[in-house]
Amino acid sequence: MSVFSSGAYDDHEAVLFFHDKPSGLKAIIAVHDTTLGPSLGGTRMWPYESDAEALEDVLRLSQGMTYKSALAGLKLGGGKSVIIGNSRNDKSEALFEAFGRAVNSLNGQYIAAEDVGIGVADLEIARRETAHISGIREGNVGNPSPATAWGVFNGLKAAVKYRLGTEDLAGLKVAVQGLGQVGFGLCTHLKEAGAKLIVTDIHEQSIHRAVQELGATAVGTEEIIHQDVDVFSPCALGAVLNDETIPALKAKVVAGAANNQLAEARHGLELRHRNILYAPDYAINAGGIIIISHEGPNFDKEATMSEVAQIHDTVMKIFMRADKEKQSTAKIADLMALERIENEKKAKADKAA
Repeated sequence: MSVFSSGAYDDHEAVLFFHDKPSGLKAIIAVHDTTLGPSLGGTRMWPYESDAEALEDVLRLSQGMTYKSALAGLKLGGGKSVIIGNSRNDKSEALFEAFGRAVNSLNGQYIAAEDVGIGVADLEIARRETAHISGIREGNVGNPSPATAWGVFNGLKAAVKYRLGTEDLAGLKVAVQGLGQVGFGLCTHLKEAGAKLIVTDIHEQSIHRAVQELGATAVGTEEIIHQDVDVFSPCALGAVLNDETIPALKAKVVAGAANNQLAEARHGLELRHRNILYAPDYAINAGGIIIISHEGPNFDKEATMSEVAQIHDTVMKIFMRADKEKQSTAKIADLMALERIENEKKAKADKAA
């Protein structure tokens, strides 16, 4: 396993490996870019099949956080952390205290928040060992998942308007892959808007809840991609849009909360060639980091959620520029994020001169 030869390395500023034998902690923290500010990104706990898989995930996710914060106009850089383990069986106070010490060793270069497998309670344990934790009750924000779901919902509405020519979601058929906190929150908004839900998840209890509370139709995990729907909404793990799944899509829009949905950059162009409108993942799922960026004693939830809703306008700009330049929406989102970072670098260089 080599960090530098990984296709996802992308000149990261720092990649650190942590092992605490007494607690069993095995974690990787990746800091991608701090041009705009300290790196902030979630902590994911997942039973990776190999260290190499965990490394690839954290590198891709941290790069995505750089672009996410840049595109959202935040004064934050991009970072991410992963804890190798089963979030249902391997958690302990000692493990999260050890993780807190790992975060603290970076002296504020990385700020941790929650992600897949990690909740507010876990981070509050880590907070005992470091001040560099966001998205906990202490900051008056708490769980950022509702903000993420609200942002995805508004981005999805923009995609539907742009591709299908309607703002009315009543009767719209949406296939949602993944019913975690964000996926279920998105389904709730879609249900309230009158959409018809087709759902799947690896956990039966999550499917049962969606069926019982939201009237969703359940399908198998392998079947969700083949559904005859208007929108496919990936809200689980990444790389779901690939050589095998893209030809199977019947949806005209892809808009979901999952990070790193494209298995490779070329798959963004493949979606464009098939006339499938893709809402870039880090543009549409930025609600969580937007709300976290406002945490503190003066936090105003209503004003911040209004800012999250502006994700609608951000993705509209991406769609229009992609059509104008005949590029994939993913490429355009990258360009817009990089343009802001390069402008900041230039401004700093000019100031130094």
